[in-house]
Amino acid sequence: MNWSAIGATLLGIAVLIGAFGAHALRERLDAYATGIYERAAFYQFVHALGLLALGIAVAAGQASLPAASLAGWLLLAGLIVFCGSLYALALSGVRALGAITPLGGVALVAGWFAFAYALLTAK
Repeated sequence: MNWSAIGATLLGIAVLIGAFGAHALRERLDAYATGIYERAAFYQFVHALGLLALGIAVAAGQASLPAASLAGWLLLAGLIVFCGSLYALALSGVRALGAITPLGGVALVAGWFAFAYALLTAK
């Protein structure tokens, strides 16, 4: 899997989503929803950078492949669940969507630990 390409794509999407929120949604979201939306865009950006770095580490031979693959999938799944649920919550106002956000957070944390393990076990 080309984690750098996925990360770069998600970074581009984060910029688009952030711009959309700042311009198209400015009048539609209250302060609470705006904060959630901005937090989702921030977390998407940070974790997409992580995927970009993961791909670079793999290409440079600085990360063991099985652990790097696990890290990538965990970061990607966490990003989708965590950020996706926050975007949906901000846009819909359905607070129950926030109940799945921690599952994405757990995947993100596990992804970072897997990334660290991949770096530590590289040959």
